[in-house]
Amino acid sequence: MFVVTLKFADNKARAGELIDGHKAWIQQGFDNGLFLMVGSLPPNQGGGILAHNATRADLEAFVQKDPFVAEQVVTAEILEITPARLDDRLEFLAA
Repeated sequence: MFVVTLKFADNKARAGELIDGHKAWIQQGFDNGLFLMVGSLPPNQGGGILAHNATRADLEAFVQKDPFVAEQVVTAEILEITPARLDDRLEFLAA
């Protein structure tokens, strides 16, 4: 399981022109079964993603395809978490 943070960077002003591509990239993450949740990092810091069902290398490659990452609107950090204990509703993350 992974937590991806996308924090605004030097080219934050370009977000408006790249937002459609960023939204399409997010949708592709959900369509591919990679993303479980996407949300904002308040106050206006960027976004966060909960991802699973991929290797770290595959996730890193996918994150690089985000127009926000490619154009340095955000910087991405990927944290890998190996679940040690899960609520029953999240057992699918242990696989």
